Amino acid sequence: MQRFAREVTRALATMRPVTVVAPPGDLIDADLGAEIVQVGRLSGHAWEQVALPLHLRRSGSPLLLGLANTGPVAYRPQVVTCHDIIWARHPESFARSFRLLYATMTPLLLRRSAHVLTVSPFSRGELVREFGIDPRRITVVANAVSPAFHADGPAHDEGVPYVLAVSSPNRHKNFDALVAAFEAADLTHIHRLLIVGQQARAFHTQATTAAPRTRALGRVDDDELMRLYRGATAFAFPSLYEGFGIPPLEAQRMGTPVLAARSSALPDVLGDSALWVDPHDIDDMRRGLETLDGDPALRADLARRGRENEARFSWEASARRVSDVIDRVMTTRR
Repeated sequence: MQRFAREVTRALATMRPVTVVAPPGDLIDADLGAEIVQVGRLSGHAWEQVALPLHLRRSGSPLLLGLANTGPVAYRPQVVTCHDIIWARHPESFARSFRLLYATMTPLLLRRSAHVLTVSPFSRGELVREFGIDPRRITVVANAVSPAFHADGPAHDEGVPYVLAVSSPNRHKNFDALVAAFEAADLTHIHRLLIVGQQARAFHTQATTAAPRTRALGRVDDDELMRLYRGATAFAFPSLYEGFGIPPLEAQRMGTPVLAARSSALPDVLGDSALWVDPHDIDDMRRGLETLDGDPALRADLARRGRENEARFSWEASARRVSDVIDRVMTTRR
């Protein structure tokens, strides 16, 4: 969600005037190409629900564009982005307080918003089924890969060929199953599984079993992440639920073949550009890894299809869709 908010804001600011309203303190992203106004003394959801709407009302009640799943429930006019409803589909991944907050806020925000954005046809269907939202009130604005990600550059050298996996170790990300499949696989070329990701406080961690051929790297910066993508023989994404799923696209831009779970939004995003496996079947994942390991021609074909697939998405195109939504909402208000 942070990457979505950052990249949409940057691209949108080249198309129309944008003001970013932020809480006090150090900014995570200051280079957004837009005016940034820091207001209030609160932080977190208290800032979002109290200080933000108070500032907006004092400023003439402009249209608020929310890009990260939540927003001030009592403020109008507002366009809200709901990336997914994973808290409802996989409650085991979340703290109880987090689930209660989202279960309370999300229906209110969706009902009261002037329009709803989401990131995939799958997520749009989820919102329609779960909350009865009119699909005409929902616009799909896809994620994409950051313009800073380049296929050319240095590659990570692990000393042996490796499979890369990138995500936070939340339970629905299914890393335990991937590790079990990898450790059971009969591999002749690939010798190691590298896992990148760090836990967010809102989630329940999945305690990935220590395994001799698996190495957890924790959080890395984008430069190191690009090196890891470039050096990988393949990329694995075993997640049980995704509203979109950016890491497979990042791997595809780097020319890395992708093995992915046939679940949630991933077929929408990847089409025929990935080797599909059943995320609930460890043996099927094991067979997929063995297939990639033993078939260099397949890896090359998946790399080619992956590059073509990733090129379908761009932050500029997504920001244009957001700009069109803003224009329609503003016209309706007038």
